[in-house]
Amino acid sequence: MEIRETNIDDIQKLVEIGKQTFYETFASANSEEDMAAYLAKGFSHEKLKSELTDPNTLFYFAEEKGQAIGYLKINTGSAQSEMKDENTLEIERIYVRKEHQGKKVGQLLFEKAIAVANKKNVESVWLGVWEENLKAMRFYQKNGFKAFDKHIFVLGKDEQTDIMMKLEINPSEPYISLLEE
Repeated sequence: MEIRETNIDDIQKLVEIGKQTFYETFASANSEEDMAAYLAKGFSHEKLKSELTDPNTLFYFAEEKGQAIGYLKINTGSAQSEMKDENTLEIERIYVRKEHQGKKVGQLLFEKAIAVANKKNVESVWLGVWEENLKAMRFYQKNGFKAFDKHIFVLGKDEQTDIMMKLEINPSEPYISLLEE
C-alpha cells in the first residue's frame, strides 16, 4: 500500500471515492434525499477543484495496486472549517472503502496527517466526528484525541451534531505509531 498526495489530475478519482465512502459510511442512518443533496454539493467537481487548488488543503490517497482504497483531507489556516488558527491542523476526512476497513488503512492515513502536522509545527490537530459514529470516535480516542466541544454539521436538510475532538502535539514527544505496537 502507498500513501500519496493527490493533485488536480486526480479529481475524478477523488469524486468517486469521496461519494462512495461517504455513502457507505452514512447512508443507512440518513434519508436518500439528504444523502443525494450532500453528495451532489460536497463532492462536485467545482468544489473539489477549488479545494485541490487551495494551498491550505491537502488530500492523500491510500492506494493498492494503483486503486484508491481510502483518502485523507486535511486543512490548515483559512481552509479550516472552524478553528481558523495558524497553529492548528484540521483532519476533515479519513475515509476507507468498506472492503478495506479493518486493515489499518485509516491508521496509516491518520499517521500521515500527524506527520504533516509535525512538519508544519502546529500545536494541535482537531476534527469533528458525528455523535452517532461511535466507531470513528473510538478510533480517535485510541489515538489520543479528547472531546472539547460540539458543532452542527448539515447533511442535506438535517442538522446533526458533531463532537469536536483535539490532539495536542508536543514536538519533544514524537507520535508513536499504533501499527508498531
